[in-house]
Amino acid sequence: MSLVKVSAVRYINSYPFILGLKDSKVLSMMDLEVCHPSECANRLINGTTDVGLVPVAALSRMDEFHVISNFCLGTNAEVKTVLVVSNTPIDECKRIYLDFRSRSSNTASRIIAEKFWKRQYEWVVTGEDFDALTIAKGEAAVIIGDQCFRKADRFRYKRDIGTEWNSFTGLPFVFACWASSKKLGNEFISLFNEALADGVKNKDEAVTLLPPGMDVTPREVIDYYKYNIDFILDEPKRKAMSLFLSYIKEMNIKV
Repeated sequence: MSLVKVSAVRYINSYPFILGLKDSKVLSMMDLEVCHPSECANRLINGTTDVGLVPVAALSRMDEFHVISNFCLGTNAEVKTVLVVSNTPIDECKRIYLDFRSRSSNTASRIIAEKFWKRQYEWVVTGEDFDALTIAKGEAAVIIGDQCFRKADRFRYKRDIGTEWNSFTGLPFVFACWASSKKLGNEFISLFNEALADGVKNKDEAVTLLPPGMDVTPREVIDYYKYNIDFILDEPKRKAMSLFLSYIKEMNIKV
């Protein structure tokens, strides 16, 4: 039997999933790789992976997808690792740079700006050489993931996208979910979810996966898992996903 290709996210927020998968029964059935969220999406869309922890926004580009797990990367309010940052009051900014690593975070920022903040910005796509710390007066940037622990305090103004979405809709938000582009066997799905459940149950142990030199302490990561990131794809989060995808369609956002 051929291995199921699985793409996971390389950030701290997905470490509990990696923890659960790495010593699991399902590992022998998988070819596991880690990459940026946008690359997870690209690989699932172009068929080079079978399962991905993919940005929800990317689902809008797929003719067929299957959400295969009740686990996700979500938040009930403040997420801490998806921010719009600036040294100019954000309402006074004219331009916002998007983070090349993400799809859902960029798209959520655009929806919130138009629908909730009632503001129009120039949205600029960036690449790997972009550094948010170089933005000029009147500019802002979307930053995501582990870099938020290092860079957030270097900006005067910050808006948390999880908090802003919750204030706008009254709902939690889902940044990424486990999806496949085709139907998979029940045995694989069952063992895969058992592994994810085990990782989430023991999520504090995921700090053992922190690489040397990370500018974040184990205590900060444990607090982040406790207070900011939420791993359970429950009914309110599924409702939030549907609303998010409907805004993408209504606003004709090219993800």
